[in-house]
Amino acid sequence: MNFTKPLPKFDPRSIPVLGIDDHLAGVPLERLMPQALRDRFRHPPVWTPEHSVEKKFADREPALAAVLLPLVMRDELTLLLTERATNLSTHSGQIAFPGGRTDESDQDAVDTALREAHEEIGLPRDHVEVLGTLPTYVTGTAFIITPVVALVKPGFGLQPNPGEVADVFEVPLGYLMNPAHHRRHEVEFDGVLRQWLSMPYTELVGEAEGNESRERYIWGATAGMLRNLYRFLSA
Repeated sequence: MNFTKPLPKFDPRSIPVLGIDDHLAGVPLERLMPQALRDRFRHPPVWTPEHSVEKKFADREPALAAVLLPLVMRDELTLLLTERATNLSTHSGQIAFPGGRTDESDQDAVDTALREAHEEIGLPRDHVEVLGTLPTYVTGTAFIITPVVALVKPGFGLQPNPGEVADVFEVPLGYLMNPAHHRRHEVEFDGVLRQWLSMPYTELVGEAEGNESRERYIWGATAGMLRNLYRFLSA
């Protein structure tokens, strides 16, 4: 699902880093345990999302959508993310959450997120324990996205839709919830100064020493919603 009109052809990695938020404390590891997350969503703190509405890119009618933030319950919680297929006309190769536009048959945002996750990557619903939702995130093309946070029981099998998804991978939640890995960028587009975050993650390809590494460049709306999760968990 495309959530935003693309910026002019450019490599987001080429935009200078304005700053890195290593002055902020990371979320303590004890808060990143399954039961601690259950408790946090049952009894949420008073907090304010940092990223809520992007500057508009185009005139269009608002549309509801939802994404799933699937936290896999391994020894250390990991976040399941997708890399969009390279043949897509927009946002090809970008990192995203499974998710998409709300259908009329969907009961609510949770139903949308679970349906889309199953359609995109084959994530079975019976492995998913929904914890709750974060505040909506409005993209520059008026998609009103509800992020749905969930725990995922290991042992699932995935079947990515090759028409939409090039790859599925996991990133340690502790890495993403540490602002020392949050970078700030800005660029002028159509006379408007646009700002976003990036959270580059480097993983080894294979377990043997000497294997190549691969960068997963998380940025834009995906990084913005992760930053809101950071604010929620650190409040």
